This record gives sequence, structure tokens and C-alpha cells, in this order.
Amino acid sequence: VRCFEDSNVVHNMGNVDPIRDIEVITTELILADLESVEAQIERNRKKAKAQDKEAMANVALLERLVPHLNDNKPLSTLEFSDDELVRLKTFNLLSPKPVIYACNVSEEELEKAEGNPYVQQVKKYVKEQHGASCCVISAKLEADLSELSVEEAREFLKDYGVQDSGVSQLIRASYDLLGLASYFTAGEKEVRAWTFRKGMKAPQCAGVIHGDFEKGFIKAEVVSYDELVAAGSYQKARELGKYRLEGKEYVFQDGDVALFRFN
Repeated sequence: VRCFEDSNVVHNMGNVDPIRDIEVITTELILADLESVEAQIERNRKKAKAQDKEAMANVALLERLVPHLNDNKPLSTLEFSDDELVRLKTFNLLSPKPVIYACNVSEEELEKAEGNPYVQQVKKYVKEQHGASCCVISAKLEADLSELSVEEAREFLKDYGVQDSGVSQLIRASYDLLGLASYFTAGEKEVRAWTFRKGMKAPQCAGVIHGDFEKGFIKAEVVSYDELVAAGSYQKARELGKYRLEGKEYVFQDGDVALFRFN
């Protein structure tokens, strides 16, 4: 959502008001869901008349959604049991999906974005009304960075007193919102990041690479990225006791660097 003033960039609704923009988008999602829910209720009611148990369960849940949507509230703010969440996904609705709000500020404001009154409004509103979070980005700065080399981009960012345009923060926040994390594998030819769900144990994470790794899992050699960088090498990490051998019950952490042993 736009959180900056610029007379050269005309807002399609006349003035800058991020809360209004959020409410407009949210309302559109709610109306689309309401239309879909009502259509699905009708379809399932026909099947329920024939004592179709799945259809009857669908109707019960769908009917619970209607008053919440009619109150102009997204389904992400309605509480569901685990079983209801599984069923809810089959309805293919929009507003139950997790949301993160990106506050788009000007390049000049990026370094001190926390003091931007629009950003403050968005943070307060989305936390209170949607139980959501937000992050700060500069779309204009990101567009400029896309045309530069890595080294040029670093120097460009230094001029604005920041390390990145906010996109890295947005990616990390999105991963966290979805319950995802990354671990690394590193060899002579390449370093690669693998995405896994938080809470997954070592064999499951091995299976992200290949199913055979999970089936034949023996051990995982693990060191955290920060500890490896601080040590400077695998050998030094071993000497410092940071390089560990983990078994099947080890819960992988974001930023782990791993080598899997498998049969």
C-alpha cells in the first residue's frame, strides 16, 4: 500500500490513504468470497438432501461463514478448528489466506520509515483489525536496483543508509507467515537453499532434496550459517564444537547448513 506523498505520482483515488486502500481491497475479497460461499451452499444443499455426509458438513461450515462475511470481516479473522481448516481449503476462498502488508515508501524515507505516519497507521490498523503484520519497502528504489550490478546496488543502498530496499525483509516475513524456513547444502560446485516447513525433522528435510535421502537417512552433519561464517571454515567450526552430528529427531532450524548421510 502507498505510504508516501509525491505530487508527481497521482493516486488513482485522489489522495494517499493506506487504510482506505486496505479496506477497499479487503472488501473486494470479502464480496468475492460471499458470492462463492452462497453458490457452494446451494450446490451442497442439493447433495445434502440425499444424506450426503460430506455435503452436510460442507453446508454447516459454509453457513457459519456467511454472517462473518456479511459483517465485512475477512475469514482470516474467524477462528476454526483443525478439521474445519482442512475443509475450508476445499472451498478455494480468498480471505482466509494469510496476509502481510507491504508499506511502500519513498527512497528518502526508507532509512527512517518507522517515523512515517502512514506506516504507523498501517501497522496499528492491520494488527488490531486483521491480526496481521507489515513490512516496509521502496518499490521505486527496488526498480532502480534491478538495473544495477550487485556491487553497484550495494553502493547505491549505502547512499540511502540502508542494506536493502526492503524486499529481503518482505521475503523473510512472507516465509515466516507461511511457516517456512530454509537450510543450505554446500559443495565445491554449488551452494543451494532448500525450503522446508518449520518443525520438520532431519529425515523430512533430507526428503526435500530426494525421497531416497529420507528413506535411507542415517545422520545429518549440521552447523548454523552464522556459526560457519564466524568460524571461517568447516574445519574451524569442528574445532569450536559448532559442527554437529544430528539424528532422526533433530528439528531443523532456519539457516542450518547440512550434509546428509544416507544408505
